[in-house]
Amino acid sequence: MFMEIWERPSARRSLFFILVYLSLLSIDFSSLYEGTSFFLGATTQVELTRGLMAAAIVLNFVLITRLPNRIQLYVTWAELLFLFLYFFYSFDLSYEYIWTRLPHLLGFGLKNGFLMGTALTLFMCVVSIAASTVLALVAALARLSNNGVALGISTFYISFFRGTPLILQILLIYIGLPQIGIILNPIPAAIIALSLCYGAYMAEIFRAGIQAIPAGQGEAARALGLKDVQIMRLVILPQAIRLIIPPTGNQFIAMLKDSALVATLGAWELMYMARLHGRAEFKNMEMMITAALIYWMLSMSMEYFQAKIERKFGKGIDVNNV
Repeated sequence: MFMEIWERPSARRSLFFILVYLSLLSIDFSSLYEGTSFFLGATTQVELTRGLMAAAIVLNFVLITRLPNRIQLYVTWAELLFLFLYFFYSFDLSYEYIWTRLPHLLGFGLKNGFLMGTALTLFMCVVSIAASTVLALVAALARLSNNGVALGISTFYISFFRGTPLILQILLIYIGLPQIGIILNPIPAAIIALSLCYGAYMAEIFRAGIQAIPAGQGEAARALGLKDVQIMRLVILPQAIRLIIPPTGNQFIAMLKDSALVATLGAWELMYMARLHGRAEFKNMEMMITAALIYWMLSMSMEYFQAKIERKFGKGIDVNNV
């Protein structure tokens, strides 16, 4: 009985209307009618406004669903982006201040002869991505080896860096290493911490991707006379890479955002610059929103390149070039 009712479009739309209306109860619309006379009464007018808004949202949803899928995607993005920007507009931000400080946040300049802002964030992430990829592959192979020492080192490394907060790892490297005579500047310390942390996470991704390849692949290659190194390089990894890329790309995007923790060391990366300029003239909201939008743009760029790489490797392996 219930399923028969649920299959009716009108029933689903009515339920959607009720849910939207209930969600709008948390919004106070009485301020819209301050200083005005009410023909229907204040409470009735507010509830009528809430009902009309809920009906408009439901109608908008119904109209969008009648469009082709691709157009639905674009229209939904456009509407959500408009609401997102309107939400920021309601903060009464100083756009002139944002515009004058934007070059500093983007890193159009040098600080003591080195990068700053977004440029420094990207530099740290690129170096950390390269280092963590190498670490992950080595740790994954050690994790799969029959050598007890290699297995012990890799499992200890993975367990520690996956089991402790990144901010703690950054502080241990930056503050702890000087206790044994190793003094690092904030940027090298941050790169080491990011590389070690995400190398541990990615090692498990690499291990799972390698183990997902059927054992018969390696056995067949071994029967053909290939050595273990050749089997891994020519047979296993080319197939595993298609399984490894999607979660690895997500780790890189997470690394980009987690690089904001480096601000605690005083490195002049994006978040530090946003906090610095925000405190200078009590424009914290302007700088935080600007930094958030920059991180968002960078993340979408990485998502775009990740999708292109996935499509490239998803086409299969050209055996003629092996």
